[in-house]
Amino acid sequence: MELKNYFFKFLPKNRTQKLSEKDLLFRKNISHIVGYNIHNLEIFKEAFSLKSSTKSTNKKNYERLEFLGDSVLGTIISCHLFRTYPDENEGFLTQMKSKIVNRKNLNKLGEDLKLSSLLQVDTSQIILSENISGNLLEALIGAIYLDIDYEFCKKIVLDRILTPSTINKLENKIISYKGLLLEWSQKKKVSIRYETCEEIQPNKTVLFRCHVWLQNEKISNALEASKKKAEEKAAKRAFYVLSKKENIIENQKTIS
Repeated sequence: MELKNYFFKFLPKNRTQKLSEKDLLFRKNISHIVGYNIHNLEIFKEAFSLKSSTKSTNKKNYERLEFLGDSVLGTIISCHLFRTYPDENEGFLTQMKSKIVNRKNLNKLGEDLKLSSLLQVDTSQIILSENISGNLLEALIGAIYLDIDYEFCKKIVLDRILTPSTINKLENKIISYKGLLLEWSQKKKVSIRYETCEEIQPNKTVLFRCHVWLQNEKISNALEASKKKAEEKAAKRAFYVLSKKENIIENQKTIS
C-alpha cells in the first residue's frame, strides 16, 4: 500500500476535470480489460501512444512502459512458475517462461484483447510493427503496475491475461521446431543442417528458401519473407516428415 500511495502523488491533481468523449471511451475500454476503474488516465494513454516520426523527444510513447512491463511480467511469471513447479529444475522453468513470454505468444494475447484498436492515433495510414500487439500488452502491464502496485498487477495478469489454465496449456507446446530437431539430432547423433538462399520473385520481391538436410537426404523446404521464418517453417515440415517414421519427442507435445 505504501507503493500505491507513493504513485498516487503523480495522479492529476484536478481529478474532477471533465474528460472528452474520446477519453471517456478510452478509459471505459481500458477498465473493461483490466477489471478495475483506472486512476491515472494519462499513464494508460502513454501506453497506447506511438513514437512520433518527428525529431521531437518531448512526446511520450509506449516504449518506456513496454520496457517496464517486460520486467514486471517476467518477475510475475518467474515467481508463478517457481511456486507451481516445486520439483522441476532450472532448465524446465526457463523453457516454460520462454513459452509464456515469447513474442509470438504475447502478440496473440495482445491481438485477442484487440489492444491495437486502443492506439491514440489513426492507424489507417500507418504500417504497424508485426509485434505491436505484444509490445502494447507489455506497456499495459507497465501502466497497471504504476497505476496501482505490484501485487494488484500480478493478480490482474494471472486472473485476466495469463491465467494458470492458459499457462498449463503451454507446458507441452512446441515453440521452436528448429530447436526441437537440434535436440533430437544430438540425441540420435545424426546431422541436421539448413541451407538457405535468396530467391527473387517475378515481381522483384526477395524471398528466402530453406532446405533441411538429414545426413545426405533433403527432407523438406520452405519459402518465406525472412531467413529466420523460412528455417523455422522448413523445420516444422521436417518434423512432420520425421514423425511419420518415429516418435521424435518422448512425450507428445501440442503442435503450435
